[in-house]
Amino acid sequence: AAKVLMVGAGGIGCELLKTLALSGFSDIHVIDLDTIEVSNLNRQFLFRKSHVGQSKAHVARDAILKFRPNINIESHHANVKDAQFNVDFFKQFNVVLNGLDNLDARRHVNRLCLAAEVPLVESGTTGFLGQVTVHVKGKTECYECQPKPIPKSYPVCTITSTPSKFVHCIVWAKELLFAKLFGDKNQDNDLNVHSKDGSSSKLDVFERDVDEDLDQYAQRIYDHVFGYNIEVALENEETWKNRRRPNPVYIRDTLPEAVKQNGSSWDCSNDHEEPSAMASLGLTNPQEIWTLAENSRVLLEAFKLFFEKREKEIGNLVFDKDDQLAVEFVTAAANIRAHSFGIPLHSLFEAKGVAGNIVHAVATTNAIIAGLIVIEAIKVLQDDYKNYRMTYCLEHPTKKLLLMPVEPFEPNPSCYVCSEVFCTV
Repeated sequence: AAKVLMVGAGGIGCELLKTLALSGFSDIHVIDLDTIEVSNLNRQFLFRKSHVGQSKAHVARDAILKFRPNINIESHHANVKDAQFNVDFFKQFNVVLNGLDNLDARRHVNRLCLAAEVPLVESGTTGFLGQVTVHVKGKTECYECQPKPIPKSYPVCTITSTPSKFVHCIVWAKELLFAKLFGDKNQDNDLNVHSKDGSSSKLDVFERDVDEDLDQYAQRIYDHVFGYNIEVALENEETWKNRRRPNPVYIRDTLPEAVKQNGSSWDCSNDHEEPSAMASLGLTNPQEIWTLAENSRVLLEAFKLFFEKREKEIGNLVFDKDDQLAVEFVTAAANIRAHSFGIPLHSLFEAKGVAGNIVHAVATTNAIIAGLIVIEAIKVLQDDYKNYRMTYCLEHPTKKLLLMPVEPFEPNPSCYVCSEVFCTV
């Protein structure tokens, strides 16, 4: 008889909706702002190829009603942060179940549940790891009682001068080179913009000359960032005392034929399709590691395609892991830089994973976590407070367990979200 709100209809959400329906829940609301993408289909089993582009919440509802036609599911294709989902909206539910993928939305739902005094079962998965936690106002800690780790960032000097890992090259390609060429021109950027002939009237190498064709412009940028900038770095002997010295890379060495012909692009791409350097160059396998020459071709081709096919976007582009051309550009640039610094090259598939901070999702983990959410939800509805558990799903057995149950913690008295300690200012 319980009325349940489910937030998120993706990896965990699909499994959760199925498990709720099969466990006898008959009044479920689902909120999800997302639409279905092809990459979801390997694990979000309520969706099929014909659903790509449609609302996750609506399609998930329809899929469940096919085998549980008599239950009530209301789907909302919307953002849980929208004003319509206010405290009063939350108050109508007996329990809220989260299957979200970002901190911001989780914090928002946590605060609404506290304000509406509705129990929250929170969850998350990363690869083979997962956890389910129970949050009941006044009884257990809230989602924000413990600080969350901040995503890893790298020192600027490592990125600009002394990369030692492939991820450093990706960050350089994505946050410096890509941002400099295609992003907001007013943003601060640590790339060296001065050219070798100090007499040059141009203050910024990255600005294109009026009479400069695209091939010349692309090759000039290539030589500047992979050749000249490395030579400038090599002048500082101190830096390389205990490090391997990088090798400058110039276009005349990697692609002598490009310089002779002043660039050549063999265009097999279709105007109606999303522009792709790989497609233009006939490269088909994203799991193949390209040679230095292939990386150089991909970089120049991607560079030209941005200017030829997507010129309107230049100046406001932000790297997106689902933007094929951006991923091609960043992969190629990172690999050329990696070659310079003696770091092993990576495939586009691997580079995309690093650039997009992607940990590949595992369907089984989502299914296990969804099952645990329902178990905790039932305890919450039975008011079985003594048996609430936070459960961690592990990749390797610890004390012979893959599922590690822990008793929930008490609320943190100094939590700025849920503690009810008042002071007069």
